[in-house]
Amino acid sequence: MKKLYFTVLLILPSLLIAQTTINLQDSEENISGGAYEFTASSADAVDVPFEIKNTGGGDVAWRITRLKVDVPASWSDFICWGHATDQFGGTCFSASQMNANPWTTPQGTSFSVAPDEYGKLKVTISPTEGATGLGHYRYYVSNDGVNYIDSVDIKFDYSLSVEEVEPISVSIVPNPASDYIQVNLEGVATAEMKMVDVLGSEVLNQTVSTASTFDISNFRNGVYIMSFSAPASKSIVRKVIVKH
Repeated sequence: MKKLYFTVLLILPSLLIAQTTINLQDSEENISGGAYEFTASSADAVDVPFEIKNTGGGDVAWRITRLKVDVPASWSDFICWGHATDQFGGTCFSASQMNANPWTTPQGTSFSVAPDEYGKLKVTISPTEGATGLGHYRYYVSNDGVNYIDSVDIKFDYSLSVEEVEPISVSIVPNPASDYIQVNLEGVATAEMKMVDVLGSEVLNQTVSTASTFDISNFRNGVYIMSFSAPASKSIVRKVIVKH
């Protein structure tokens, strides 16, 4: 059984202003900078097809960079990347070719995408039988393999026992904030909260309840990421902007 739900994830500060949209094939919902998450109880390979559209004013020749954020060592993956009109699905790169982390499609395999056209990215993930866990992958879009303009994440939860779980419901006010933030929690009595800056340095790590207030008056201006987790619930991530 596979389940689909979406969550907002961190968009790294190195991303340029995107002139793209990213959606699952046959879906109109733009999930640029977000994630496709699913759970499966078998080790069968899973294909995840994306469409990446050029919403800018000129032709582009994108490259794709795959980053294994946190993946069980025995799992494998490969991609196919090509223009939407390519009847063969573009150029496919095997797991043995994608032997670096991060790994970027070679420059010679780029192709031109005109405004309002799109490229097709098919990701195939193959977990190892019995090697359960969460595989977290990120796919960057760039013109040169370095300066990323957009991204999308895949989080594949392979579990031998799949149970229905609900995400934690969290609201944070005010946002942007200068002196304090109030975290309002629903769906669970308590949750573990971690807050990190854009460099990954932890600035808060506490248990929160229904309504918790935190002093941020000494925090530097910038973007912070707050993650919340609780037993039998899907973890959730929120972005907070501190502006004095």
